[in-house]
Amino acid sequence: MAGEHTDETGTTPISALGYEQCRDELIEVVRVLELGGLSLDESLTLWERGESLAKRCEEHLAGARKRVADVLDAEDADPGGDDDDLQ
Repeated sequence: MAGEHTDETGTTPISALGYEQCRDELIEVVRVLELGGLSLDESLTLWERGESLAKRCEEHLAGARKRVADVLDAEDADPGGDDDDLQ
């Protein structure tokens, strides 16, 4: 994509990817690895990127779970919430 930051290998650093980008790239990594035909070094490099992508996806999901939990906790702490303002 135009305007994205890339590292010395020409790929976007995983830390700069959003969840959907990580997930989509991880799906592509799995597809390529399943096709085979790569050298051992190429396969290992791709597998390592896939592991890092999977970890980043988990980080994104953990962050999303925390945000949802925080909202639910805030609602529990103020059970009347904004409903009182409607009267």
